[in-house]
Amino acid sequence: MGATAHLLDLQQLDLAIDRLRARKAAIESGAELSAARAEADAAEAVLGEHRLQMDVLDRDATKVEHEIDSLSQKAAAEETRMSSGAVANARELEAMSHEVANLRRRIADREDELLVIMERREALERSAAEAERVATERREAAERVRAASAGELDEVEGELATREAERPAAAAAIDPDTLALYEELRPLKKGVAAAALDDNVCQGCHEQLSSVEIDHVRHQGDVPRCEHCRRILVL
Repeated sequence: MGATAHLLDLQQLDLAIDRLRARKAAIESGAELSAARAEADAAEAVLGEHRLQMDVLDRDATKVEHEIDSLSQKAAAEETRMSSGAVANARELEAMSHEVANLRRRIADREDELLVIMERREALERSAAEAERVATERREAAERVRAASAGELDEVEGELATREAERPAAAAAIDPDTLALYEELRPLKKGVAAAALDDNVCQGCHEQLSSVEIDHVRHQGDVPRCEHCRRILVL
């Protein structure tokens, strides 16, 4: 392997460091926790809306119940007067009878209205129960993310420190010119500056090299590079 000896070891170490740094940044940004809390807040907002609608229906039901009670009392009072014998005039009795019938119709209408309100509330109550379940689950999930993030950050920082401490020795084992080229290529190749040549295929871009290029790579004095992606080849 010559100048590229140990280059893949450094490549794997650098990729591990990149992943750990990215994970550390993600944890410190709080993006995952913010997303979990946003989901919990959205679920609780849905629950709050259901509860507001239930309160409105409760007020509507109370109002209708009061109307039914008032109408019932009026009807009962008219019926008591009619049956008491205190009213002897036929026309007045007939008018009272019509009034009672009208009151009973209004009571029936209000009772139908109350039934609709109660049915709507029952359906809304079921939806609210489901919304409460979802809100609880999401709030608990957000708390788990918060707790896990704190522990994970310590773990990631520890592993990152270990890997970063290993890098100077890994880099020192590589020819300085090859190392300089490697460092130059890494930001241009998404962190992967070196790749193995396996069965004449570059494992960086997965393109097959021509037989002419293979011969050139194997016998040239310079650092071997892929003709397609220009990564450093490790033979």
